[in-house]
Amino acid sequence: MKAPLSWIKDYVDVPAHVTTDELTRRLTLTGLKLEAVESPGREITGPLVIGRVLTMEPEPQKNGKTINWCTVDVGDANGTGEPQGIVCGAHNFAPGDLVVTVLPGGVLPGGFAIGARKTYGHLSAGMICSARELGLGEDHDGIIVLPPDAGEPGQDVRPVLGLDEEVIELEVNPDRAYALSLRGIAREALVSVEGADRFRDPAVRDTPAPNADGHPVVVEDPAGCPVFVARKVTGFDPTAPTPDFMVRRITAAGMRPISLAVDVTNYVMLETGRPIHGYDADKVQGAIVVRRAREGERLTTLDGTTRELDPADLVVTDDSGIIGLGGVMGGETTEMSGSTTSILVEAAHWDAVSMFRTGRRHKITSEAGRRNERGVDPTICEAAADRVVELLVEHGGGQAHPGVTVVGSPPAVPAIRMAADLPQRVAGLPIDSRTVVASLQAVGCRVDADGADVEVVPPPWRPDLTDPQDLTEEVIRLVGYDAIPSVLPTPPSGRGLTRAQRLRRRIGRTLAGEGFVEVVSFPFVGASDLDDLGLTADDPRRDLLELSNPLNAEAGFLTSTLLPGLLRTAGKNVGHGNDDVAIFETATVTLPRHAGPAAILPVDRRPTDEEFAALDAALPAQPLHLAVVAAGDADSGGWWGESRPVTWADAVEAVRSVAAALGLEVTASAVELAPWHPGRCAELSVDGEVVGHAGEVHPTVCQAFGLPKRSVAAEVDLDLLMARAVDLRRAPSFSSYPVAKEDVALVVDTGVPAAEVEQALREGAGELLESIRLFDVYTGEQVGPGRKSLAYALRFRAPDRTLKEGEAAAARDSAVALAAERTGATQRA
Repeated sequence: MKAPLSWIKDYVDVPAHVTTDELTRRLTLTGLKLEAVESPGREITGPLVIGRVLTMEPEPQKNGKTINWCTVDVGDANGTGEPQGIVCGAHNFAPGDLVVTVLPGGVLPGGFAIGARKTYGHLSAGMICSARELGLGEDHDGIIVLPPDAGEPGQDVRPVLGLDEEVIELEVNPDRAYALSLRGIAREALVSVEGADRFRDPAVRDTPAPNADGHPVVVEDPAGCPVFVARKVTGFDPTAPTPDFMVRRITAAGMRPISLAVDVTNYVMLETGRPIHGYDADKVQGAIVVRRAREGERLTTLDGTTRELDPADLVVTDDSGIIGLGGVMGGETTEMSGSTTSILVEAAHWDAVSMFRTGRRHKITSEAGRRNERGVDPTICEAAADRVVELLVEHGGGQAHPGVTVVGSPPAVPAIRMAADLPQRVAGLPIDSRTVVASLQAVGCRVDADGADVEVVPPPWRPDLTDPQDLTEEVIRLVGYDAIPSVLPTPPSGRGLTRAQRLRRRIGRTLAGEGFVEVVSFPFVGASDLDDLGLTADDPRRDLLELSNPLNAEAGFLTSTLLPGLLRTAGKNVGHGNDDVAIFETATVTLPRHAGPAAILPVDRRPTDEEFAALDAALPAQPLHLAVVAAGDADSGGWWGESRPVTWADAVEAVRSVAAALGLEVTASAVELAPWHPGRCAELSVDGEVVGHAGEVHPTVCQAFGLPKRSVAAEVDLDLLMARAVDLRRAPSFSSYPVAKEDVALVVDTGVPAAEVEQALREGAGELLESIRLFDVYTGEQVGPGRKSLAYALRFRAPDRTLKEGEAAAARDSAVALAAERTGATQRA
């Protein structure tokens, strides 16, 4: 809200020593935040004076344009006292008129410097200014013609135009709609600034009593429109200009002057906060009826848009049909125009919730709707309408019709009971009951003290005051937010991290140590993302939970896998020149249970255990997953050696490292699953339960996400891993006795996983086995087609003794025998 300082002071006396900075500081402290302090003439420098037009000679030009060669008396402002020769293209003035003249050396808004220059065959020394050129409005087709008594030629015109006026721009919260008016801001200045007094309420005036001569009005929906006031002005001169003071104030407040009839309604709205609408009375047919719209009805509003109305919309109608969208925007059929001589003034109070919904439904934003949807004083409709009539008569030459229509009455404001010491308890300040009463009375409340409580009736312009907490805020803001002591509460002793937090930190540290960087992705996907992953139509990961209001129409589902977001992030890094990428993410995925929608429970009681269970059942499963993606080189090359590209084994090893950090051991076996490459995908299990997959990403998936071929990825269910995790890690015990080394090479079919052979060797070797490691894989003529040789290094050691000769060999033979039994392995010679 923009408010000229002089307009504020029309309604409240502010001590002379209070500067603009102090006024705005106090307003900010009590809830109206300062956005800016502007001055229309701040950008204008140099000589800007009153000039009197002496002569005006029209000169047609070859381009069809007619310019005026003028001589203008500017007194002694030009240093010579001689008339100034100026070329002007406007035609809305005549010899003898007083105009605004900027002389050479002046600079207008936008850095437009004025000098003497030759144009249209004349030396033009200055400019006769329009409102737009001075930054006072949008009118540039006609220059500003000053009143005959504005001053003498050569006099500085700044005070005449109010260019030195300071305009305060305030940020008004939605619950303080009363401050969207000069009436409300002046009232805030009264209670905010020490020494301010004599508040003159522009909405307090004697108004004529309702009578039977007014325009007939019927309100069919009193809940939506509790008050409707109608007044009429006849004999109005549609060519009458808007007075200069009104133009200046409307423009300074951020609105555009249009015509006297429209400007008066806007001026009164800015003054009182009450939106007003004017109809061309000669176009209104019969009685006005306020009702809800009916199915299929339409209205062409003032902005030229034809709108399909909703049955929840409040509309204003006459015998011809709908003529306005109540409280939001009028209709074209009764719009005031340049020929309007009879004006019907409407000042109605509308239900704020209905106004808000109608405005959003039709995507209409207007100054009137902005106020109506936040709540306006319902008791000032008659005063606002009377003020509009007064201004139209005074400046438009009209006559006030004797008829006055008032339908309905303002809704009653309920009383609020509050403990007198509540503000003190909330703020931690010594606020006595007298201060509470005085503060609430200062903002317009009616207060009755009743022992330890107070009964408060909020003023009608404050619909935001509905409970004791609202009243407490009013008291505290007037006492001063800056007076509230800054006391930090004593925090309770910490309970430490939860088990899940400890494990997640352990996982993060492990992956960081392996060279991975953590990222956070949006949890939203679309069907195209799953197509890019190469998922089949029956893949369970395509069962997604749809969002009712997605941020992006192309990503309208909660993801069931972390891979789309992680692959996309890796692809963006590669696209920006970061060829070597290793990233990970831990986040929940969403797996629908299809238990039906959750029931809407009442709020007047605690839900039963069965209702809680039903709510939980309706929620989707949200397990915690871990995903990693790597591309490029795993080890960089240099003088120390060649680089090593990532392989599917790096993805498996990343999961093995996480599992080892949790005290678990992962078993890998071959499987085929999108988005991994067939034959290069491992199914990862712990104690026989599948926890995830890892391997090389399929080339088509790499291409879809902008990754190089042979990029790798893994995704596991962290909930499953953490459920089995060892909380207390014990340091391993080491034997000081010598180790016995045994190597075996086993030949198996190429389709037998090395992990199965290793598991069989581990079980067959018994307790003496300390470690086992696959160190060579061979395929070739020596083992025959369809076969492969797996070489393992077995290490045996006893914790309490040196192994005797033959013990290690016996354990080795036992291991080989079990591997042969389970996998068909034969020992290679």
